[in-house]
Amino acid sequence: MSILVPASADQAGPLLPRLSGIAFGGDYYPEQWPETVWAEDVRLMREAGVNLVSVGIFAWSELEPSPGRYEFGWLDRVLGLLDDAGIAVNLATPTAAPPPWFFRQHRDARIVGRDGRLLGVGGRQAFCANSPAYRAAATNITERLAERYADHPALAMWHVHNEYGGANAHCYCETSAAAFRTWLRAHYIDLDDLNNAWGTAFWGQRYGDWAEIEPPLDSPMAVNPAQQLDFFRFSSDTHLGNYLAERDLLRRLTPGVPITTNFMINNHKWADYQRWAREVDIVANDHYLYGERPGNQLELAMSADLTRSVAGGRGWLLMEHSTSAVNWQPRNIAKRPGELRRNSISHLARGSESALFFQWRASRSGGEKFHSAMVPHGGTRTRVWHEVRELGAELAKLGELRGTQVVADVGLVWDYQSWWALELEWRPSVDLSYLDRIAAFYESTWRGHLTADFVHPEGDLAQYPVLLVPSLYLTSPASAANLTTYVRHGGTIVVSYFSGIVDEHDTIHPGGHPGALRDLLGIHVEEFLPLREGEQVVLDDGATGDVWAEHVVLDGAEPVRHYLDGPAAGGPAVTRHHVGDGTVWYISTRLTGEDLTAVLREAGLPYREGLPDDLELVRRAGADYTYLVAINHADCDAVLPGSGDELLTGAACDGELVVPAGGVRVLRTERRRMSP
Repeated sequence: MSILVPASADQAGPLLPRLSGIAFGGDYYPEQWPETVWAEDVRLMREAGVNLVSVGIFAWSELEPSPGRYEFGWLDRVLGLLDDAGIAVNLATPTAAPPPWFFRQHRDARIVGRDGRLLGVGGRQAFCANSPAYRAAATNITERLAERYADHPALAMWHVHNEYGGANAHCYCETSAAAFRTWLRAHYIDLDDLNNAWGTAFWGQRYGDWAEIEPPLDSPMAVNPAQQLDFFRFSSDTHLGNYLAERDLLRRLTPGVPITTNFMINNHKWADYQRWAREVDIVANDHYLYGERPGNQLELAMSADLTRSVAGGRGWLLMEHSTSAVNWQPRNIAKRPGELRRNSISHLARGSESALFFQWRASRSGGEKFHSAMVPHGGTRTRVWHEVRELGAELAKLGELRGTQVVADVGLVWDYQSWWALELEWRPSVDLSYLDRIAAFYESTWRGHLTADFVHPEGDLAQYPVLLVPSLYLTSPASAANLTTYVRHGGTIVVSYFSGIVDEHDTIHPGGHPGALRDLLGIHVEEFLPLREGEQVVLDDGATGDVWAEHVVLDGAEPVRHYLDGPAAGGPAVTRHHVGDGTVWYISTRLTGEDLTAVLREAGLPYREGLPDDLELVRRAGADYTYLVAINHADCDAVLPGSGDELLTGAACDGELVVPAGGVRVLRTERRRMSP
């Protein structure tokens, strides 16, 4: 299978020039082990092909055991051992886990939950992100580390903090309340402006003084949704501000060393990573497979595509994933033989330039002692260790993928703030879910062997012939205008229900639903008709929908499918509207699987037909070659057309590529350039 890509495609260089190939390794916690173990660790790392480890992530109490007293000797020795072995270091600032002495000194730096209860400090991420004492202590330990290791030969990258906004996404303490008011004053002209934006005339909430405003604590009734949205924005900005304080210090003291922090791109809802991505030198992501979900390889692929998209199409780093079972999930489902390899190479195919794990050696104590590792509790006699070694050897063969570009076939709209808004209280149905629609549309593209880029609704859309809009409840006027321009210039959009409804303040757009998208879609929705639990509706093509239906009135659009039964019986279920040189489709009920794919196929998605359903395909393009990464998630061999050199086996391929059951193949083909 060959692909044609423009010769002018922009090629980015490797993210970490210090490394000669794909970054392979993981989080290393030598402080958990006697020093006698360190030499054994380094020997095994070399045996496995490890070339990068993350060090110091939670080591604050080891580095600064009491205020102002520093112990760097142990870290000096660790970095020396790693450097002598040719292993680069991703050096972390340990600011996700302040030491016990910090909380003893600063009780007011603890988190207050939404119920007003003071939380304990027995785990990581236990601090209020708005605490001035926390920021001062965090930048201080960061400065000490930077001063000591700025010129260390092992230093390849800085890893600031760990998983910002995870357990401590929001704090509702008095310090946070004061910071929230300061944030609001910077974002609104005056109180009248805020009152209008928040719609405070409802329920008599109008504010007469900034001091009257509190965080959205638990209340007897649903809290003002606009107030909640702004608090979420404020919290995301607060964590970002803490990151920037450390980043700017590191840039000043260690110029030229890349700086990043690890995102949780679609597992953590409360950070606007589309905004955060502009502030890191390299986008990095943590991903943990949900072991007991059927078809979990789709969610993995979606996370990788979203990470690449947030990175602006450039390469990125898989900072953490698991070799096998994940400790904190309800059931620690172990990965089956070969799954570790498939998972790692799927991330690599979709733009990652690393396969890094939590963690190197399994911990004997603490909250994650049942989490898998590169070196399990059973050591080198285990299946996981052998698969880790095999993966290291294979990644060494795939280094030429670094700097190449993933070739996307379709755009899929993603907006974190729309996710926040959609899932607040008192929506028309408790069954409305942002990720549900995103995942359904994404699965259709994945099973059609297409690769999706995720795009912000106000971003550059021109390169995509088809754009999917699965869930855009919050639609700003700028987003609506951008989508309209895209269609008028010849694009095709497919929009799902309950999109276009409110603006950035969760205020209903005037004139009726679907609000900001009403004219573009050529319809208006007379009434939402959410379905009862378990209720289904049948369409005239035999498709079935559930969860949602609408009374759709045509206003320029044409009907493509009708409801046969249910509360909207006889009315349009799927519509099409020609606008300028393009077309907009609208789906007013929850379709899944083949029923959804049938509509998307008719709308023009360029599905690749005749290939096995569980065969994952991703195309990458470099200056001289194109690459096809094929991952077979089925129990039988897959055969597809293809010619070139297979990188993992070294075999030549002439017209046919066989991908073994549960296996992976990477086909390199000389690039065909388009004529000028």
